[in-house]
Amino acid sequence: MLTTVLRGLAAASLAVLSLTLSTPAHAVETLPLSEAVSRLPVDAESRDGYDRDAFKHWNRGDDPADGCHTRNEVLIAEAVEPPTIGPRCRLSGGSWFSYYDQVEVTSASGLDIDHMVPLAESWDSGASVWTPQRREAYANDQGAAASLVAVTARSNRSKADQDPAEWLPPAGEVHCRYVAEWVGTKLRWSLSADEAEVAALRETAAGCPDQSVTYEPAP
Repeated sequence: MLTTVLRGLAAASLAVLSLTLSTPAHAVETLPLSEAVSRLPVDAESRDGYDRDAFKHWNRGDDPADGCHTRNEVLIAEAVEPPTIGPRCRLSGGSWFSYYDQVEVTSASGLDIDHMVPLAESWDSGASVWTPQRREAYANDQGAAASLVAVTARSNRSKADQDPAEWLPPAGEVHCRYVAEWVGTKLRWSLSADEAEVAALRETAAGCPDQSVTYEPAP
């Protein structure tokens, strides 16, 4: 009987070990910005076949029970002064700080929710081969604070789908933060960067010796 019990314990231990090995934890990493840039896979980009509708957004958000879609959940989370939440998640009042241009905004309608790495850029960089479900997860990602950012409509539309080789925020003092969040988002989603983009990221990183990048791989 003792032999049977020991064999059962051994089998259970092996099963637990197998489960642990097959489901590795998504570890958070913090790196100097320059090192994080060096971890980006470099590849040519292609926008062939891109369609914004391939990225379903906004969906029902992280908490479907709250009646708010992703956009409003982000606005609530990033508010400096919390808005009043009315029926059907209608927001009134509140205030926000758009860090791209250092502007205070007191109306939710004056804000866009920016995808740190734009949908078109993510398509170019690897999302074209993702499943629709993964693209939806990317487009509504609230698992990292930098993925979706409430900013003025003017600054978001100025950025459009440009990468840091083509556009940086108008407020120069936030360039280190912005590039770190861009790189962190690409690493989180295993997205590549083209040569011009990497050159621009390295140039900015050289002026940001104290800037770090913290990211967790997306599930």
